[in-house]
Amino acid sequence: MATTDRDPAALTAATVAADTYWRPVQYFSFYRLLVATFFLAAITFRSGVLDLGEQSPRLFQFVSVAYLVAAIVFWLAVLRVKWAFGTQLSIQVATDVAALTLLMHASGGSQSGVSVMIFVVLAGAGLVGQGRMTLFYASLATVAVLFEQAYRVLTLEGDASAFFRVGLTSVGFFATAISARLLGRGIIAQEALAKQRGVELANQLRISEAVIRDMQDGVLVVDDQGRIRQHNPQAAALLDAADGRDQYLATMSPQLAEHFGAWRGGGRWAEANLRSPKSGRLVRVRCRPSGAGGFSLVYLEDMGRVEAQARQLKLAALGRLTANMAHEIRNPLSSISHAAELLAEDTQSDTERRLARIIGDNTQRLNRLVVEVMELGRRDRARAENFSLEDFLAAFIDEQLVSDPAASRRISLKNAGGDICFDRTHLHRVLWNLLINAMRHASPADGAIRLEIRAAGGANPVELHIIDDGPGISAEHQAQIFEPFFTTDGGGTGLGLYIARELCEANGAQLDLMAPAPGAHFRITFSTEPCRTQEKCEAN
Repeated sequence: MATTDRDPAALTAATVAADTYWRPVQYFSFYRLLVATFFLAAITFRSGVLDLGEQSPRLFQFVSVAYLVAAIVFWLAVLRVKWAFGTQLSIQVATDVAALTLLMHASGGSQSGVSVMIFVVLAGAGLVGQGRMTLFYASLATVAVLFEQAYRVLTLEGDASAFFRVGLTSVGFFATAISARLLGRGIIAQEALAKQRGVELANQLRISEAVIRDMQDGVLVVDDQGRIRQHNPQAAALLDAADGRDQYLATMSPQLAEHFGAWRGGGRWAEANLRSPKSGRLVRVRCRPSGAGGFSLVYLEDMGRVEAQARQLKLAALGRLTANMAHEIRNPLSSISHAAELLAEDTQSDTERRLARIIGDNTQRLNRLVVEVMELGRRDRARAENFSLEDFLAAFIDEQLVSDPAASRRISLKNAGGDICFDRTHLHRVLWNLLINAMRHASPADGAIRLEIRAAGGANPVELHIIDDGPGISAEHQAQIFEPFFTTDGGGTGLGLYIARELCEANGAQLDLMAPAPGAHFRITFSTEPCRTQEKCEAN
């Protein structure tokens, strides 16, 4: 099946080639128009100085008028009808040779000097022509002047010795055509190469501007006077400036201008840390010479982002270390718990049983802490799959009935449908953490805990809201509830909500605390994009 798509590079090359060949022809046509006008004016306003048309003034005048009309037609054709380049050029050169030969004949033959104009025509055709047609044009001119001389000798009793002069002129025709062709081929190739390189350079500049514009670091191009010649949006954001183009660096950031001036003077290192006066953001500045035009490059790096990345790396390393330590603690903790249970069975003293119970309670608390810390190491091993959120919640509530028969009465489910991409085990853990807190603080009334699936629209249209009628979360604690090890329960570990949010983020979802209604209100915003792979996991 045919397609209408064309390679932009091929189109560009075709456009460059068309301009390379047609523009010289336009100049050539304009030259022809001037020559034809000159000949017509010379015969119309004849004087004793010029001997043009002395042998046959009427023929000279008729050919001049016809030549001018042809020149006008050729000029308009080149401007408006850019097709059949070789054909148009051949017709124009043939017309030039015929007209100039007739004008030469009307002026007295080769000694009139009109034949010199044929050299100009052959040189122009050689410069703009293609292939071996330049030799054809030279042959055509040679045949024309030889025929004119032969006609003059046979009919007008001309001097036969003039054939030698005409022969030398014909040799000059070929030499001019060949030389002009060789020169023109090099000129056209160089022009086409220059235009193609210009197109490639323009494309490269656009790509470079796009790359600089999307960089996370700021970039400024500053001249010797401190005027900003170019910058990207990130630079303006880091310096708290609306626009820095064609502004002086001192206007945009006096502190940065001072450092730049000191660096230009050689009295300060190229790198320094500056603080934005408006936002207080710490910015690292690096000054480098551009190596062209006396411009300098100023790179701005947000140290807050760098520090945040460093913190993330430290937290990741700490998480792996903590998970490994928790795994090592779990084995001796199990032995302690088992020994406490045996001790409680064998002892008869109330004090010893109380001490054994304390040991057991604290080992269970430590075990919960170990389990939750190990959950942090599993957030990246998400086996996401597509399933119905409504069916999952119904099965989850049925599972809670085994441990709490009142769950079916206290928990109400409002369905709005919707499929999600999530790890089932992770979602079970998230709901367990949220519902344990809700059931602990909610009233025993029917429907005290509401699970609502809502269609929110937009890029993430499925939301799950967990709402209870308890006392809610105080304003002073709302900003801290997702922080690790923060808890208001003396028996809790403070990792439940933190793990819930981490597991949601690992599955492309988001867990938020909403405004009290009047109790606690949590919202999980799911991504409804289908899972790209059945497993998105990393090896231990």
